[in-house]
Amino acid sequence: MEYMGNKEYWDEKFVSRSDNPLNPEKSIVENIEYFKNGTILDIACGDGRNALFLAEKGFKVTGVDFSSRALERLEMFAKRYRYSVNTLQIDLSTPNPLNAIGIFDNVLINHYRLNKQQLKHIESHITDEGILFICGFGYKHKVDSKIREEDLIQATDFEDIENSFELINDAENLDDRGFFVTYIFRKRKS
Repeated sequence: MEYMGNKEYWDEKFVSRSDNPLNPEKSIVENIEYFKNGTILDIACGDGRNALFLAEKGFKVTGVDFSSRALERLEMFAKRYRYSVNTLQIDLSTPNPLNAIGIFDNVLINHYRLNKQQLKHIESHITDEGILFICGFGYKHKVDSKIREEDLIQATDFEDIENSFELINDAENLDDRGFFVTYIFRKRKS
């Protein structure tokens, strides 16, 4: 099963979830001070657990996901809590999916692994000194029927962005869900 790239799986999962959003990712809550004030692009945002948290903290959030069901839920939650969150349905597996997305002060990628080419393109979507915040399944996470080897974030994923971004913090942790990594980069001034 292709857990990460299976739209039908995610549409069904979001339809069957409770009427409340999940809690935001712990790593994001613990590292909120790294985000630059302003705008955030939440890539593979799902039904918005992080987008809602960031909107509550005063950020202008745009969430993108390929699941229309996830985005419908995010819009419902945002309306319920009176948050302004933009949503766009984008399939990240297509060529250059973020070309027309714009420029943001921060880009968040949580529980999703962009390929090296997509990561290289992220540079054009972040302002100078903007933050690229990546957290998710790390290289020691157990591979199973849902999480494939190619879904695991590797330190080598970032080799092609080292000239444009400075790593300002990273962390690894093991919890009841598995092995997770966080990488926080700041875009260098051009």
